[in-house]
Amino acid sequence: MSAIKSIINRSRSHRVVQYSSAPDLSLFGGGCGAETTSCWANLPQELLREVLIRIEESESSWPPRKNVVACAGVCRSWRHITKELVKVPELSGKLTFPISVKQPGPRDFLVQCFIKRCRSAQTYRLYLSLNNALTEDGKFLLAARKCRRPTCTDYIISLDTDDMSKGSNAYVGKLRSNFLGTKFTVFDGQPPHAGAKMTKSRSSRLVNLKQVSPRVPTGNYPVASISYELNVLGSRGPRRMHCIMDAIPAAAIEPGGIAPTQTEFSHHSVDFVPSLPFFRSKSNRVESFQSGSLSSQREGALVLKNKAPRWHEQLQCWCLNFHGRVTVASVKNFQLVVSPENGPAGPEHENIILQFGKVGKDLFTMDYRYPISAFQAFALCLSSFDTKIACE
Repeated sequence: MSAIKSIINRSRSHRVVQYSSAPDLSLFGGGCGAETTSCWANLPQELLREVLIRIEESESSWPPRKNVVACAGVCRSWRHITKELVKVPELSGKLTFPISVKQPGPRDFLVQCFIKRCRSAQTYRLYLSLNNALTEDGKFLLAARKCRRPTCTDYIISLDTDDMSKGSNAYVGKLRSNFLGTKFTVFDGQPPHAGAKMTKSRSSRLVNLKQVSPRVPTGNYPVASISYELNVLGSRGPRRMHCIMDAIPAAAIEPGGIAPTQTEFSHHSVDFVPSLPFFRSKSNRVESFQSGSLSSQREGALVLKNKAPRWHEQLQCWCLNFHGRVTVASVKNFQLVVSPENGPAGPEHENIILQFGKVGKDLFTMDYRYPISAFQAFALCLSSFDTKIACE
């Protein structure tokens, strides 16, 4: 097995996705013609499948799991078999390929992640926790950059820590707030499901024409809206969140329910016709924010709300049980559960879908599960970083 791994690393050393670096989207979008000429492409299919099965089973966690990604980068036949063997996070609980951040998390447990904030650069980086200690770098997943506008604030979300621009081929989506920071809309760079409606924006920038095929459709797809309740009386207490997950049906949390799952990123090569759009659009219309009322939500959309904390008389503060994952009291801390507005309360309404909390000056934990993805969870948590004078 070690000999096979060394051959893979030597053969495709320039394509291996390293443990701490940004992923290479070209490994999973469609492939280039040169890959079919690889000397490993003619390996007997039965032998190849057996080898890949053993590698996938043995390399179950990061950083060793990068060897599974390396197998997908050897050639087209290796990639197809590897993608067949690697199950989605909902079933395996593992984040392997870059597209995993756009797929729902596991049903039975929370995926443990953490966010590092850089105040000077106004950037945020999401990592997958490799153990209970937060001293290591973890496995990088996503990055976001805060962009202030005259009337709103944008958080550009990317797969690349060094390229968080809207025209980058690593662009995943964005979070946009209103002027007060009380209402937010999460936009996906590609359709979250069949029939998704695109929102066009006057503020969209032209992408680099050298990187994008004219056949690649562009646009922003709203996948969630977040509203924070105004604190008119100025009373002390935690913020109150209300999230409408427009891309996820309420039935997804029921037994046998299904949440939309994206299978690949759009590819930008002119030799490959993409099935999903990836970039933003340019239009004369302006993005409109959804109101926090249920009348504006998509029919049957999943609704999340923050779990109500309890007042601790001895500590004289509001408390939530984060099971040791949060150690610093902060108004930013929250736990999201399914709102009873989705129907009669059942066992599924007690499950924590997302929890976020502070553990250091610029270090926060983020744990999520089905039916939301790492990208959606990250965007929801970014909304908590924004200043909310009207809600404090």
